[in-house]
Amino acid sequence: MIRGARVFDGVAVTDADSVVVRDGLIAEVGVGLPAPEGAEVVDAPGGTLLPGLIDAHSHVLRVADLAQALVFGVTTELDMFCVPDLLGPLRAAASRRDDIADIRSAGIGATAPGGHPAQLVEAGVYPPFPTVASVEEAAGFVAERVRDGSDYLKIFLEDGSAGGWGNRPHLEAGTVAALVAAGHAAGLPVVAHITTQVAAQRCVAAGVDGLAHLFVNEPPTAAFVDQAVAAGIFAVPTVTIFEELYRTTGRRREAAYVDRPRLWPYLDPTMRSALLGDWPDHVRRPPGRASAEYAGQAARELHQAGVPILAGTDVVHPLAAHGLSLHAELAALVDAGLSPAAALASATSNPAAAFGLTDRGRIAPGLRADLLLVEGDPTSDITATGDITDIWRRGQRLDRDAHRTTQR
Repeated sequence: MIRGARVFDGVAVTDADSVVVRDGLIAEVGVGLPAPEGAEVVDAPGGTLLPGLIDAHSHVLRVADLAQALVFGVTTELDMFCVPDLLGPLRAAASRRDDIADIRSAGIGATAPGGHPAQLVEAGVYPPFPTVASVEEAAGFVAERVRDGSDYLKIFLEDGSAGGWGNRPHLEAGTVAALVAAGHAAGLPVVAHITTQVAAQRCVAAGVDGLAHLFVNEPPTAAFVDQAVAAGIFAVPTVTIFEELYRTTGRRREAAYVDRPRLWPYLDPTMRSALLGDWPDHVRRPPGRASAEYAGQAARELHQAGVPILAGTDVVHPLAAHGLSLHAELAALVDAGLSPAAALASATSNPAAAFGLTDRGRIAPGLRADLLLVEGDPTSDITATGDITDIWRRGQRLDRDAHRTTQR
């Protein structure tokens, strides 16, 4: 039982101050609830109890990534590209262990032959994977993802122009539409990787359910915002990864978190150095017109228009930190114009609703006891999410001390 805390239920702060957990589920939520006989009681005056955080755009390569995510309060990661040989062991570990985050995955994303992210095959990150060369191949590709156990379908519409990658092969409009239709016919939500506004417009017109990034090549137009509202999509801005990709001066946003007393003891020293430093010199800088500010502006205008915003980091080891980077993303969303409560919803109830995770993302009876307890009030100061005091996954309290690192 957790008592005496402020309770943010995934949408707003409620009148409740007590939550009872039983058999891995939230059993009761209320005011002044009595402690069940024999229950472990956590008194949390001055704290805030939140649903476990959900990273709506991650890339998981190792079980250790899921362990790191959980120690920073992320109880579920929504992976946006993973080959079956990697995904199988990740799923198996998450199903049997409560000391690592849960995972859902798109599996292999749909891209044109030679298209993004084929460069990761060349870099040795992934083995060669199937692509989609034509409209006729779309249904077969989706059927393979269903057999692989993909939880949703990801489509790449990326020509490389916003990232300075040159003219990369990309899916034609007809193929995108065929993939969306096949995905929906198979019961899969469909998300699209885009970095330009025209690609976003094409994907929304094709019927995708959400955008796995927001664009960085220009400010949002009123026509795009109206189109997004009419289509009922959601959007994952991934502001922090764009801030890193497209900045020329200043420190990474995550640098403000690496020395926080309830975070740094759990951050690998190598990762700490990476977050305080810069990407390797061989990373090619994008054209000067690309800016993370456009993604933030689009997030603000879409949110104001009623489009659900989901917090996602595009995290991939070792370029960002599973778990920790989501706290930075929440701060980025607040800086973009969302209220702290709206930012918290973007990492709890919004991704749960968008991806059909009906058992989590809220604090309510009958839902999974994936919970995060922090000191202070993140609904007034979003950085309070970094003052972690306790984490539960499926009702099991995480032994954070077991994850402490001894070096800085």
